[in-house]
Amino acid sequence: MQTPPAEQTKARNVDERSVADARHDRFFHGVLKFSALLVLATLLGAALSTLWGGREVLFGQGLHFLTSNAWNPVEDDYGAVAPVFGTLVTSLIALVLAVPVSFGIALFITEIAPAWMRGPVSAAIELLAGIPSIIFGMWGLFVFVPFMSRIEPALSATLGKLPLVGKLFQGPPLGLGLLTAGIVLAVMILPFISSVMREVFQTVPTRLKESSYALGSSTWEVVWDIVLPYTRSAVIGGIFLGLGRALGETMAVTFVLGNSYNITSSLLMPGTSISSSIANEFNEAVGTHRSALIALGFVLFLVTFVVLLIARLMLRQLVKREGK
Repeated sequence: MQTPPAEQTKARNVDERSVADARHDRFFHGVLKFSALLVLATLLGAALSTLWGGREVLFGQGLHFLTSNAWNPVEDDYGAVAPVFGTLVTSLIALVLAVPVSFGIALFITEIAPAWMRGPVSAAIELLAGIPSIIFGMWGLFVFVPFMSRIEPALSATLGKLPLVGKLFQGPPLGLGLLTAGIVLAVMILPFISSVMREVFQTVPTRLKESSYALGSSTWEVVWDIVLPYTRSAVIGGIFLGLGRALGETMAVTFVLGNSYNITSSLLMPGTSISSSIANEFNEAVGTHRSALIALGFVLFLVTFVVLLIARLMLRQLVKREGK
């Protein structure tokens, strides 16, 4: 029996559409693959370019550069310990201060605040995230540093006398220092962490929370037993996102850190970071000095990579534990 012409035409159109769809799928797959490879190529190119630019110090001095705290451009004696120390300490201070506050903001917006207040508060947090870092640096230098210089004597007189942590708060009231830089960084990363926490808290099914409230649970019990276990992985990811932002911050830290290559146990003393060292000295650096600064950029790349790798491993372990 011969197929009617109308059905033949319809079948031909279906075949042509299938061929076109397959061709579009291949094109779309190629575009996505190219985009992913472009990101990897850019990342690898940045790492290799900093490695090549710092080869004179990295390959010439070797472990001395990674284990020394000296920084003497006159004698071409360079070490990365002081900038790495300052970067890690200020980022840790920022994380310790910003995470609890961010958690409280996200909890207030999603669970406690009335509906008319959630929009303005969320907009204010997002506006804070859009402020340029140099504005934070100027605010820190002209407003926060004088404030810290007035309260640091009280910190030394109280917290400085504690048996275990007293050395962290002993020092002259300069205002500039690791603690000041850490607080400024905390203000900067707070909107990023709180925004992530707010978004993931809103993904918790309302029925789960309402059921817990119906059984007599308090707000804290709902958050601790329902919200946090449901969003644990995303919350940790948001925290490490803020940490990555703090590790690479340049201008705000440069204004308030003090730019000293001395390593001390006091958080009130000036210090330096990798990004601030590069920002302060790169324009005047030549020869080995410039190679040392580029090598610091490569070290910062490694530090950030290790931190994000730890975050990925922690998230993977949490996913496995939740799967069990």
